[in-house]
Amino acid sequence: MKEKIHPQYFSDAQVSCACGNIFTTGSTKKMLKVEVCSKCHPFFTQERRMLDTAGQVERFKRRYKIKD
Repeated sequence: MKEKIHPQYFSDAQVSCACGNIFTTGSTKKMLKVEVCSKCHPFFTQERRMLDTAGQVERFKRRYKIKD
């Protein structure tokens, strides 16, 4: 392997989610910020809800006039 081309690896990188969950993992960045993690993702929580990214759900509802 070539010398000095690989990024530095942090085995104790801290990941913080928008829901407040914080955990550690290995990464090439020391601090990671995510919007959805396994504690709040609908697939893992078995909740039926839509994740809205940049108003996509509202735009869909307006286009097809869907009411809650």
